[in-house]
Amino acid sequence: MLDVATLVAAGKTPLLKTNLHGVGERTQGKVRDIYVDNGKRLLVATDRFSAFDRVLGAIPHRGQVLTLLSAWWFHRLQDVVANHMVDILDPNVMVCKDAEPLPVEVIVRGYITGVTPTSLWTLYSNGVEKPYGLTLPAGLKKNDKLAEPVITPTTKGHAGQRDERLTEAEVVSTGLISAELWQKVRTAALALFNKGTEIAAAGGLILVDTKYEFGLINGELTLIDEVHTPDSSRFWKAADYEKAIVEGREPEGFSKEFLRLWLKGHGFDGDGEAPTVPEELLAKAAQRYIAVFEALTGSDFRPAPLPANDRITNNLYR
Repeated sequence: MLDVATLVAAGKTPLLKTNLHGVGERTQGKVRDIYVDNGKRLLVATDRFSAFDRVLGAIPHRGQVLTLLSAWWFHRLQDVVANHMVDILDPNVMVCKDAEPLPVEVIVRGYITGVTPTSLWTLYSNGVEKPYGLTLPAGLKKNDKLAEPVITPTTKGHAGQRDERLTEAEVVSTGLISAELWQKVRTAALALFNKGTEIAAAGGLILVDTKYEFGLINGELTLIDEVHTPDSSRFWKAADYEKAIVEGREPEGFSKEFLRLWLKGHGFDGDGEAPTVPEELLAKAAQRYIAVFEALTGSDFRPAPLPANDRITNNLYR
């Protein structure tokens, strides 16, 4: 594992913007910088944007962990549903098929937890009746395992409609997607979560909950964006979970929740100016991201330098 001093030094390296020659429309996604090449494919560069992006973007080597880990998962989940990955040019760059994103994000939860205003635990603990349309038993405690995984859909975030709470019925009744397509999405999401849970368990981790984004390519349901990374999923160390429940504390976590808890403790819920996070804490967050990568893949994480812009262009258009 990389030590804190090494990670702090890496965090001071400025993130490079990727300028591509001959690329038309440029859109900036919530999670990644996305470049559309004549509507045919997307070039996904080093991750810069996500929840609390001003903080998460400063985690050393974060983009490489997310890109490499997503690629690792895509290969292992391709028997469940098609995905958009074409190739990894290097640890910083993923080339993907262009897809028509569905307007719904699918969150699958195996445990009742979370600290954000829209988390299942926050709503349940505040007495919201049937959060996301779910009927939950009385007496649940934070971080309890649910009897079976549940789905809590939401719209893709955009101005004025961030993390909108929806029931499964509303996904269809509001016309976001058809009943037939929603059933395909639902089936795929649960199958992905079940397989992800099994693979995580083999690495000594619990897949607590996760977000899936789907799209259509030539009418076929396709998994897009990242999958089962510390940014899209919440992981706990399995060996620590039962002990944490007995001791009444948070299980040892390996996700962006690590920083969310710190930020919440400093009065920040995602709006306004974020407090400055100490470099050492960002380095520790990086260690947790890397720990997920190494536990799942069984390989050491070996960071690579950010590539020069012309190298990306030459590889893409060679």
